[in-house]
Amino acid sequence: MDQQFCEVISLTNLGRFTGRYDWCGNGCPPCSRTWLAHAFIAKHVYQFPTTTALIDALKSRPLLRQLCGWDSAGDIPSEPTFSRAFTEFATDQLPQQIHEHMVTTHAGPKLVGHVSRDATAIEAPERPAAKPAPAAPAPAGKRGRPKRGETPPPAPPKRLELQPHRTLAENLADLPSRCDVGCKRNSKGHQESWIGYKLHLDTIDGDCPVSAVLTSASVHDSQVAIPLAQMTAQRVTSLYDLMDSAYDAPQIHAFSTQLGHVPIIDPNPRRGEKIPLAPAAAERFKERSAAERVNSLLKERYGGRWVRVRGAAKVMCHLMFGLVALTATALFARLC
Repeated sequence: MDQQFCEVISLTNLGRFTGRYDWCGNGCPPCSRTWLAHAFIAKHVYQFPTTTALIDALKSRPLLRQLCGWDSAGDIPSEPTFSRAFTEFATDQLPQQIHEHMVTTHAGPKLVGHVSRDATAIEAPERPAAKPAPAAPAPAGKRGRPKRGETPPPAPPKRLELQPHRTLAENLADLPSRCDVGCKRNSKGHQESWIGYKLHLDTIDGDCPVSAVLTSASVHDSQVAIPLAQMTAQRVTSLYDLMDSAYDAPQIHAFSTQLGHVPIIDPNPRRGEKIPLAPAAAERFKERSAAERVNSLLKERYGGRWVRVRGAAKVMCHLMFGLVALTATALFARLC
């Protein structure tokens, strides 16, 4: 674990991002935010479920404490200090910036074969937010079929139809991120639900996540495919986009082709007969198992199952510290 933690820290280049927290006022300077960021990364590498467990380990393990930056156990800050620093990191999206820099620096210069896209449920210890009030309904027209020569009013465009013509920032701002209830069928065909969020990931060969978006649990996977594709295209150059049947929509096919990629999406029957993939595409589609492995790793080893914070910003910050550790481990293996 100590060696893995050193490998992760060597790729994060934290000093590039924590300089904004340097103290330049009067009085006692606050605890170094670089050391606190080291500690939050260590929390996921060493699999400490709570900040209390992390602080206890820092006080009882001299090597871990020194790797994070503190010389003695008396220098370890209190839990409220950790909480305040975490809030700052969540507000500034610090782990997202660290992750993006790692990916563009170490994976961006190389050609990527496959990008596997998938989403996973994230349970959170909070109540579902109240649904927003519905928009004012449009004035009702005449009932029945329109008269000859009359054309019905056009339906408002759907999110998937608007996304290809908007920027990444506009698409991300349009996605809901409040806590609510999600529902899906598991691998055995049973319906299951959860309260919390949904994490959407793009993973490249080598089980390395390169892009992440957090949304409400009720958001369908297909609604995040185009924003994820935009984000990933800014970070790496890839050839194939691999997605399951939830992403089988003409707008997603077209946007992937527009980026110069080859979309390989498992066909969705939609009340018709399912058309199987061509043999060559079906063989290449097997590489999509990278997305399943990364989702499992994030939950089992990097904190995805023990979310103890509330609010989309803090939940994303917690998950991204885990993704920083996971990504750095995968990148270090590729570099070696």
